[in-house]
Amino acid sequence: MSLTVGSVAPDFEQKNQDGELVKLSDFRGQKVVLYFYPKDSTPGCTAQACNLNDNLDGLKAKGYVVLGVSVDSPKSHKKFIEKYGLGFTLISDEDHSVVEAYGVWVEKSMYGRSYMGTARTTFIIDENGVIQDIISKVDTKNHTSQVITE
Repeated sequence: MSLTVGSVAPDFEQKNQDGELVKLSDFRGQKVVLYFYPKDSTPGCTAQACNLNDNLDGLKAKGYVVLGVSVDSPKSHKKFIEKYGLGFTLISDEDHSVVEAYGVWVEKSMYGRSYMGTARTTFIIDENGVIQDIISKVDTKNHTSQVITE
């Protein structure tokens, strides 16, 4: 299944950085910035998380809640949040069910070696759970400006 603008965002239930279960449907009535990233504490992922965090008040003022998703463990997410003072929830997708449902678990290659990994992608979801935008060419250092386009 390929998700497009206008598709209903697949619901999920996974643990956050504190080991608590979080469901996407818990955020109905709010706009959601659901961003998928490859790995905690790597340069690009840190730049992206910090850019969103630095602009979190502005995002909240426009009605957005930010949720980050990677296949890292809740413990790894907790360290990432504490190290950089992140003020939003990180979802642990260790079983890859969410990255697969959103079509972002893809074949990648580095140094001639192929492997499976998360494609850095952001889904903007409206209050009714419908995808309003899909950002696949993420500018990690200026991601908020891609999210807030008006």
